[in-house]
Amino acid sequence: MINETLKLTGQVTVLLNGRVVHKINNLVVTDGKEYVASRIKDASSTVMSHMAVGTGSTAAGSSDSALGAETGRVALTSTSVAGAAVTYAATFPAGTGSGALTEAAILNGSSGGTMLCRTVFSVVNKQAADAMTIQWTVSAS
Repeated sequence: MINETLKLTGQVTVLLNGRVVHKINNLVVTDGKEYVASRIKDASSTVMSHMAVGTGSTAAGSSDSALGAETGRVALTSTSVAGAAVTYAATFPAGTGSGALTEAAILNGSSGGTMLCRTVFSVVNKQAADAMTIQWTVSAS
């Protein structure tokens, strides 16, 4: 009997004004797993294109489909593949997504869209003049 399991995991690095403030794991949500399965079949689903941040503090759960309290969303600045890992990066410039941020997600729309993964972290106080970059790696193992 063959017993294989495909597992999707991730690591998120949050930088505020170029300084690492958090390195945390993420949760690939059910919608994200279904998205990956649909992409294996064909390319009819829109690619992951945006990252969002917010102030929600509810723990990430597999049924999540949106952030708890989204405060900003930007287009990804880069997406790269190395082996079985995809790395997404996005920068929230001054004036975008400011506040006491505690959550982030990757989605495939400039609004709404399918959520691939979500993470919750300790507060990052992003002031209006701050720039924040998030680097997010999702690995299949």
